[in-house]
Amino acid sequence: MASLEKLPVTVVTGFLGAGKTTLISHLIRNSGGRRLAVVVNEFGDIGVDGDILKGCALPECPAENIIELANGCICCTVADDFIPAIEALMALDPRPDHILIETSGLALPKPLVKAFDWPAIRSRITVDGVIALADAEAVAAGRFAPDLAAVERQRLADENIDHETPLSEVFEDQIGCADIVLLTKCDLAGPEAVAKAKAVIEAEAPRRPPIVEVTEGAIDPRVILGLGVAAEDDLAARPSHHDDESGHDHDDFASVVVDAPEIDDPAEFAGRIAELARARDILRVKGHLAVAGKPMRLLVQAVGGRVRWQYDRPWRPDEARAGRLVVIAERDDVDADAIRAALAPQAAAAG
Repeated sequence: MASLEKLPVTVVTGFLGAGKTTLISHLIRNSGGRRLAVVVNEFGDIGVDGDILKGCALPECPAENIIELANGCICCTVADDFIPAIEALMALDPRPDHILIETSGLALPKPLVKAFDWPAIRSRITVDGVIALADAEAVAAGRFAPDLAAVERQRLADENIDHETPLSEVFEDQIGCADIVLLTKCDLAGPEAVAKAKAVIEAEAPRRPPIVEVTEGAIDPRVILGLGVAAEDDLAARPSHHDDESGHDHDDFASVVVDAPEIDDPAEFAGRIAELARARDILRVKGHLAVAGKPMRLLVQAVGGRVRWQYDRPWRPDEARAGRLVVIAERDDVDADAIRAALAPQAAAAG
């Protein structure tokens, strides 16, 4: 007999590069006995996050339990993508015990939570909780606004003028919808930045959710799974900048896909990414590269000018040793040709 108990879903949201994929990878490996399923919503034209998660699939979360949606923000494509994906996971045998949804870094969580009221699923599924991740160093530095100091000066000059930028609205909406905030990369930020980031989050969080420091996504699943808050029934307490709108778009952001040739020196390439981020206000770079003479694939992730890389798995015999990166920036700062020339000069010259 099919269970009448609603299937719990945890929405994992957060600013670009806050560590959502790392957190979900940790939960897959430390599920606490739960059979997990994952929906990944990649912003861009290639599915880096889904590939990462499938690479750490375990019996508790096999590869077929991981669905990737790359056709746009799931809160904008509910009927076409999100509902069918959830129904597919609920139809699995055995049925998952818990579903994790990794939103794109630019997604607003509240419209997604609203989607759980759709007739096709509302009697069978519930939002167990919304978890927002915030990069301690980035939040402390005000990276959700291009020039935080200038915004602050304008606010002080006239308290009635709202000079929020799209990035800050994304950040505030994610914090405002959260049941728990995970402050990540605290080891890189240092105590002073961690304290500042907490102060920023507390100032922006209308519901004062718990703030938990996390390093490398390591957290006891009992802290964030099994909250039972039924967030779909609690929308009024989760304020959003877009409450009076029928939807939202991502026209303020753009992604550029870069096909990169095999590289010789990861450190030198990371330096090029950092320089590009500084020169063109790049928000995020994520993808993989092939390194000459190395049998392992190089996973690259960058937030602003901070670049991290690691070898994540061997190249498979049936795949080409070729690199591919997604670069995300505010639309006004995007010059696709310049980005490709900086990160893949050989390909640019050939094309």
